[in-house]
Amino acid sequence: MKLFFDFDDGDFAMSISDSMAMDSDGNLMMRMGDHMAMDMDTGDIHMISSWSDDDEE
Repeated sequence: MKLFFDFDDGDFAMSISDSMAMDSDGNLMMRMGDHMAMDMDTGDIHMISSWSDDDEE
């Protein structure tokens, strides 16, 4: 599990898999890149602090 900060919403999210996360409001986020995620409810793209691949650690 990894935590990252969502700059667009101003809240934290935690990964639930390599490509999915849930923010503090319960919204699902899909990983689009190391610093980008898509809100699965609205389709909005969010800038995030960091969400690197497990292989990169």
